[in-house]
Amino acid sequence: MKKILALTLALMMLALSACAFAEGAPAVMSHEEFVNAELDTEVTVETYVQAKQSWWDGKGTIYTQAPDGAYFLYNMPMTQEEYDQLVPGTKIRVTGYKAEWSGEVEITEAVFEILEADPFIPEALDVTALLGTEELNAHQNELVSFKGAVVTAKKDAAGNDVAFLYNWDGSGQAGANNDLYFDVTINGNVYTFTVESYLCGEDTDVYKAVTELAIGDVIDMEGFLYWYNGANPHITKVVKAAE
Repeated sequence: MKKILALTLALMMLALSACAFAEGAPAVMSHEEFVNAELDTEVTVETYVQAKQSWWDGKGTIYTQAPDGAYFLYNMPMTQEEYDQLVPGTKIRVTGYKAEWSGEVEITEAVFEILEADPFIPEALDVTALLGTEELNAHQNELVSFKGAVVTAKKDAAGNDVAFLYNWDGSGQAGANNDLYFDVTINGNVYTFTVESYLCGEDTDVYKAVTELAIGDVIDMEGFLYWYNGANPHITKVVKAAE
């Protein structure tokens, strides 16, 4: 009888300890709660890895998305081994601080843990009609698509019309793994899109596809809706619309 009582008391203490730990842990936010949180406040979200931009000096930068919204995790401390574990679809719980840089809302100074869950990879949301509207910002960092874009001329350093530039000012060159910048016309307005070389380098299909574009090509695109003083999509897929 005494053994049964002791075992019962031990189980009760474990349960109470677990409750106390749960009460002390940060509450997981919905994406709406994250959006409404003040800058520089601590936030905790559960989200799914979609793509990895880079790992350097013990920090990784990750694009993530949950069913209700997306999050950009900037310079999150981790080992190379942990970075390698974060394959697309992996669910993680992240606690860090909400920050903003040139309009891009992100989570910084974060810690994470991998959670057991079925992988989640969203379909790209077509936001073509939202370009130039305030509503577009509501989809910041999500995987999105743009349809029927017409490649529009940019000017290189010599003043020539070109379909793309290596680096925003044309200062880069082939073989240097520079970012690619290209303009497209959608619904009568011109927008600049980017292939971020840290995310999609020279050996990727999208990088090669952009370097083969010609002025006047009609293309469909997918990418992450990054923000830099306005929408600055980081494109991960380009196909000619007729294909």
